[in-house]
Amino acid sequence: MSRTAAPRFASFFQAGFECSSHRRRDGVRLDLIRATGHDKHVLRDYRLCKDLGFDTIRDGLRWYLIEKSPGKYDWSSWLPALEAAEHVELQVIWDLLHYGSPDHIDQGASDFADRFAEFAVAALEVRQSVTGQAPVVCPVNEINFMSWAIEVGYFPSSAPQETGWFKRHLVKAAIGAARNIRAQWPDATIVWAEPLIHIAPRSQRRADVRAAEAERLGQFEAYDWITGKSAPELGGDPSFADALGLNFYPHNQWYYEGSTIPVGHHEHRPLSDMLVEVAERYGKPIFLSETGAEGSGRPSWLHYVCNEVSNALQRGAQVEGVCWYPITAYPGWDNSRHAEAGLLSTITAEGSRNVDEPLYEEMQRQRARFAGDPPRSKSAAKAAR
Repeated sequence: MSRTAAPRFASFFQAGFECSSHRRRDGVRLDLIRATGHDKHVLRDYRLCKDLGFDTIRDGLRWYLIEKSPGKYDWSSWLPALEAAEHVELQVIWDLLHYGSPDHIDQGASDFADRFAEFAVAALEVRQSVTGQAPVVCPVNEINFMSWAIEVGYFPSSAPQETGWFKRHLVKAAIGAARNIRAQWPDATIVWAEPLIHIAPRSQRRADVRAAEAERLGQFEAYDWITGKSAPELGGDPSFADALGLNFYPHNQWYYEGSTIPVGHHEHRPLSDMLVEVAERYGKPIFLSETGAEGSGRPSWLHYVCNEVSNALQRGAQVEGVCWYPITAYPGWDNSRHAEAGLLSTITAEGSRNVDEPLYEEMQRQRARFAGDPPRSKSAAKAAR
């Protein structure tokens, strides 16, 4: 099977490190980079990813650690990762805002867009001091989800309780950062990551069908506004998006105001149809910026996803990558439960990570299907441990 060449990414199959650092509704600050040991083992993590065939990864900055007081930056929490990526020769898609921001910054304030744009430019200037490579950056991760979380109180916020207000506010900040990045680094690759969902009506009554479709179409608002497809007053432009990332998991389809629709159910929409819809809507390259499953279902989920990506490619969608996310096991946001969702385990007593053999073997089979990303021997996993 052939696919369109993907020059913007160093590898078609990618690995993502969970880097959320927001506060929960109870006020507890999460830091998944620290919780997974990635902060202390970043060089070893990157080297292992490289050995396992991932030349492109997703990782993120922890803004709350960097700007501990207004306008004063301490990059010590990020520099080890920058230097490790340069040493291992990895391409990193850096998330600048993966939910978490400093406590002294009010995300609902009128100056939030300017504060974030200043941080974004400062971060890429630091990156430039370490590497001469053009930046690959995701300014804001999951605007649609973050906006929903703020509105329903899943994330704490002081934003006005007005439906849709915070999403426009956040998109305006994202566009401001993208504009400044594009002006200072014209050759930067700017990507985004938004949930890809499907919502089915509870019945075929006209009211239910309309309500479900209106809810489903809401997933496109952030990308419509960033690319200037709608709401031109926000300042969006097609040049602010080189590739559109789509985050897709087994729980991303549900009935309107109802339960999850499992894979294989007659109401479960094929992923390939969803990918083609996005590709045709925007006329831009797309990639699965996050996908994954837990436990023994991981290999079969990857198999399903890759079959659907192959189908979408054959139908003309320019799909440029698949990122397994997260690449390591991690503690759940709400209750710190142990989630075996990655190719890699938590840190062992020896300071290493185990590789999940069934998932790795499936990954190798899928690599062999996609041109331009040749498979590596199974011994690479064992040698890397």
